Amino acid sequence: MASQTIARHEETSVSESWQGAHRGPAETSHGPAAGDGRTSGAVMDKLRGFRVEFGPSRKDILHFTSQLAVMIRAGISIQDALEGIGSQQDNQKFKAVIRDLKIRIEEGNSFSQALAEHPDIFTNLYINMVAAAEASGSLSDMLQKLAEYLDEEAETRSQVKSAMVYPVIIAVMAVSVTVFLLCFVLPRFTAIFRGKENLLPLPTTMLMATSAFLRHWWYLLLPGIGGVFWGFFLFIRTTTGRLWWDKTKLVLPLIRTLCRSLYITRGLHTMGVLTRAGVPILNTLSITAHISGNILYKDMWLYVYEEVRQGKKVASALAHCKLMPNSVVQMIHSGEDSGNMAEVLRDISAFYGRELK
Repeated sequence: MASQTIARHEETSVSESWQGAHRGPAETSHGPAAGDGRTSGAVMDKLRGFRVEFGPSRKDILHFTSQLAVMIRAGISIQDALEGIGSQQDNQKFKAVIRDLKIRIEEGNSFSQALAEHPDIFTNLYINMVAAAEASGSLSDMLQKLAEYLDEEAETRSQVKSAMVYPVIIAVMAVSVTVFLLCFVLPRFTAIFRGKENLLPLPTTMLMATSAFLRHWWYLLLPGIGGVFWGFFLFIRTTTGRLWWDKTKLVLPLIRTLCRSLYITRGLHTMGVLTRAGVPILNTLSITAHISGNILYKDMWLYVYEEVRQGKKVASALAHCKLMPNSVVQMIHSGEDSGNMAEVLRDISAFYGRELK
């Protein structure tokens, strides 16, 4: 009986050894396969968790300002308000900034001083308006005005984009028609003048050569256009190129009226908001110059800044600037005389803002 049991045990051992010898590596050992599965799973988890995140957008700052104004008006302390807003923030970079603001305020800094530590997010206009509100004790009202200002700025940008649609459509249609004529219409006339090229005037010869180039070397056109645009954008990033482009925008037929209205609206609207907020006039002019968006208008506002610093009035300084219409200068003059400067600036900016629509 014992011998039979031993025999059966040996047969079982031999059978298992034979099956193990003939199984593949994946069947005999689960270690490497399991390890590969865990590695690939970890990589996929990292890829799913990976995302590129930029700083806060204008919309994020608008929402932050609006929420903060409401919470402070409701009697919540600024530290608790910042903590509540930060906990709801999806943008991790902005969340870290809000946390830093709270920490700096708890360390004894004012809100405007905390904001000044993040100039890449909060503009000089934003910081100066908050500082003026802290001095007057009306932070919630000022934040509400700031939110309205940011909202109006976003609307102005939207209006500019909408207004640019028409010039872009006209330009695209003009280029398309020109290419169609050169590639499909002009070649029909070229056959008539074959053999008589020497008798044709130079402009006609150049036109025919352009047509032939487009038809036979069209595949070089797209890289060429891309190179031109790339060179153009590099050029306007230089000081000389930026100055040339800012001058050109004010004389191009399709966009000059739009650009002038935009720069006047932006400057006067900013001045009006800062004046109503109680920001000193020199700070107001300095901020207005740096948010103008055009070198020529920036130089104009800096010139006004220097004139006002020497004791002159804003309207008197603007009277020597060709970029500002005489009617605007006269209205600003009346606003200064009547002490109603902020309302006059608001009305003028609203008028030019309607021209953007």
